Amino acid sequence: MAAQKRRKSVAVAILNATDDIEDFSKSETLAIRSSLLRWYDENNRDLPWRTPAVGAGSLLTPVKVDEEQRAYVVWVSEVMLQQTRVPTVMGYFNRWMEKWPTIRDLSSASLEEVNEMWAGLGYYRRARFLLEGAKSIVDEGKFPRSASELRCVKGIGDYTAGAIASIAFNEVVPVVDGNVVRVITRLRTISANPKEAGTVKLIWKLTRQLVDPSRPGDFNQALMELGATLCSSTNPSCSKCPVSDHCQAFLLSKKSQKLKVTDYPTKVAKNKQRHDFAAVSVVEITEFDDQILNDNGQKHVFLLVKRPENGLLAGLWEFPSVIMDEGSMNQCMRRKEIDKYLKKSFKLDIGENCKVMLRQDVGEYVHVFTHIRLQMYVELLVLTLKEGLAQLSSDEDRSEITWKCVDGSSIRKMGLSSGVRKVYNMTQDFKEQGVFQKPSKVPRKRRSNN
Repeated sequence: MAAQKRRKSVAVAILNATDDIEDFSKSETLAIRSSLLRWYDENNRDLPWRTPAVGAGSLLTPVKVDEEQRAYVVWVSEVMLQQTRVPTVMGYFNRWMEKWPTIRDLSSASLEEVNEMWAGLGYYRRARFLLEGAKSIVDEGKFPRSASELRCVKGIGDYTAGAIASIAFNEVVPVVDGNVVRVITRLRTISANPKEAGTVKLIWKLTRQLVDPSRPGDFNQALMELGATLCSSTNPSCSKCPVSDHCQAFLLSKKSQKLKVTDYPTKVAKNKQRHDFAAVSVVEITEFDDQILNDNGQKHVFLLVKRPENGLLAGLWEFPSVIMDEGSMNQCMRRKEIDKYLKKSFKLDIGENCKVMLRQDVGEYVHVFTHIRLQMYVELLVLTLKEGLAQLSSDEDRSEITWKCVDGSSIRKMGLSSGVRKVYNMTQDFKEQGVFQKPSKVPRKRRSNN
């Protein structure tokens, strides 16, 4: 009963924080539209996705620039821009469009190709949904034109649907991202939690009131542009803002020094990150006993494992690793768990069918995801195999995981995640230092007479 009362009181508080927020009046709406569009026309940033490349065409007839091509360009850019800054996205976007200039080109790509192109952008599920969405649209034979139809495509939510529909197809629908939330909450001094369902619904309603019926795409881009540039989270340029006369947060800040524009939107405490620990082994397999660290003229490969197709970093390649408890992260336990993993997954039994040429700790690296802080303990493990590289491919019963061996040249060109790339670079820097310890002799296991 007490818990129910608390939930009810919270719900009432949220309602009271939003139920007195007034709609935009007709005169306000017209003034904001006019001022914002005029500012946008004069100040919008020159971004590659705002002008489709000449020569790219529609889904069915890729000959000239048209609405469907524009929709594809907007879709790719908006997905890349989620959780990623514009300067970072520009290079990725240009490389993407050069490789897959039309949605039909993208639909023919493999997930591995897409992941490699996406490597470093993070949130890899976005790339997978782009590919799956492209395949489904091409199979249907036409690009969905309305926001409601676009939301039926896997991976396209309210925000992306609104962006594509308004910018490419001129549908009068709103777009709400973090920048728009900041602008709207300041225009209307909305103090409620911006992540609560009721507040989100209110912000979408207010934004919908403002969308210009003749230029919906430009207006939505103008509103996002304002939030990304002048109406920033920590240092807003209110004196340059084209709609400051209609901003309640700005007007209140002028009346009282206790109130600041940056008080909106209300700051929300972030979820506590989970702290995971992993033993990571950069396994390098060589066919020679000497010069094991020389990349030139020596046949050696790195062992890579493909992550599961679902979950964190789905379908990406990484070095063999084992998640462990914090209390078990000493060197002895890490090596023991890695050895068990290599034996189970690859039939690599150290001291029996493979020999350790070098095994040294390289260092620690912390990689931060949205909800996970992964602390990796990295080692370099150089092995020679009793039967050579053919030993790895001789076992046909390894269906539990997908793996491959790549040489040094190939791994440098692969689209690895930023975390895996950092681990690889750590080992290369370690090699260049040239200070190594000879591995301790690994005793051979005694064979049982039974």
